[in-house]
Amino acid sequence: MLDQWWGPKPWRAITKSLDFREGGHWHYSMNGPEGEDQWGKFDYLTIEPNESFTGKDGFSDENGTLDTTLPQNHWELRMSQTGNTVMVDMLLTFEKAEDIDTYIDMGFKEGITQTLDQLEEIL
Repeated sequence: MLDQWWGPKPWRAITKSLDFREGGHWHYSMNGPEGEDQWGKFDYLTIEPNESFTGKDGFSDENGTLDTTLPQNHWELRMSQTGNTVMVDMLLTFEKAEDIDTYIDMGFKEGITQTLDQLEEIL
C-alpha cells in the first residue's frame, strides 16, 4: 500500500526493497510524469508495533548508496487511536537549519501535504 499513497501526484513511488524491522530499510524510487527517477532510502532505527517508528531518511542512488551532497533527516512517527480515529504525528529533524531550507526549496512542504492527503483518501 505504501506505493499507492507515498509521494505527490503525479509522481508515484516504486519500492525496490522493504524490510520493516529495526535495522531494516525501505529503498524506493519516486517516478515522475516525464520519466524522472529520484531514489530514496529510509533506514528504520526503532519500531514499536502499532505505536511508532523512527528512522533516517535521505536521497540515494538506485543501489541504495546515500547521496551525501543532499541533507538527510530523522523521522519520528507516532500513531494513537481514539475510537475510529487514528492520529498520526510526524516530527522531522535536520542537522542544520540550511538543510530544512534545502528541503523547502525542493518542494517538500507541498509534496508532504499531497502525500498525506493521498493517505487520507485511501484510509
